[in-house]
Amino acid sequence: MNERRALGFGLAAVLLWSTVATAFKLTLEQFTPIQMLTIASIVSALALLGVCAWQGKFNQIVPTFKRNPGYFVLLGLINPLAYYLVLFKAYSLLPASQAQAINYSWAITLTLMAAVFLGQTIRKQDWLACLLSYFGVVVIATQGDVIGLQFDSPTGVALALLSTLLWASYWILNTKNRADPVIAVLLGFIVAIPFAIALSLYENAPWQHITLHGWLAVTYVGIFEMGITFVLWLTALKLTQNTARISNLIFASPFISLILLTTIIGETIHPTTLLGLLLIVTGLIVQQLTLRSRNLNVT
Repeated sequence: MNERRALGFGLAAVLLWSTVATAFKLTLEQFTPIQMLTIASIVSALALLGVCAWQGKFNQIVPTFKRNPGYFVLLGLINPLAYYLVLFKAYSLLPASQAQAINYSWAITLTLMAAVFLGQTIRKQDWLACLLSYFGVVVIATQGDVIGLQFDSPTGVALALLSTLLWASYWILNTKNRADPVIAVLLGFIVAIPFAIALSLYENAPWQHITLHGWLAVTYVGIFEMGITFVLWLTALKLTQNTARISNLIFASPFISLILLTTIIGETIHPTTLLGLLLIVTGLIVQQLTLRSRNLNVT
């Protein structure tokens, strides 16, 4: 019974994550990246506060922060503040299909950073995974012109790659986190919100043009990209006895995302984007052969 529930939670998380590239693009039609970060973070914090209350963990939030305030401030500044600000900006500059595919290479970045900061050995399979995935990134970014290296938006590509560094850095720091994961994510949003509001005030972008459609889109992002879906994924991993089977579900997400981008917002998917994504996913599958035997717990 637990395995069926784990599969259900895992599939729900993957399907919801598959929608976020489309949701990002729809939201960025009306919000600036800073505005989007601010509102989505507030929505996420409220959603996670509700989850903590429902799970009976509400009274653990303040004591958890007090045990290591500097650590949680650092985590919050990296994710969600810096990570999502950079990611949203990348989505505003690139086709969503390109941005999400490049961002998907973060697990390869994590392998390299784990070697530097955690002293883990990079084996032959890891180097092959890196070669495949980053070649996939080049194929996507240049739309197949790997010799000429001509980028439509060098800044967008650089930001998408920077997002992988930030996300990998967050998980490197998380290896030292002994707090409840839902509370830890919530504290990150609580830390980030004042900074996001300050950036929004400094930007001074108008709000009056935003329609109900825009508010619904940013609320969706806050709940299902940055909040509740994380809880669904953690629940799936907690219930299952076969972590590898649940983890492998995530490989379907970028391909479902491409279908949604095409059908919902009419984005044209360049053939090289699909080729590059296949290279990235192949690299990730090769990487899985080694990551499963390691102690770095990444979801």
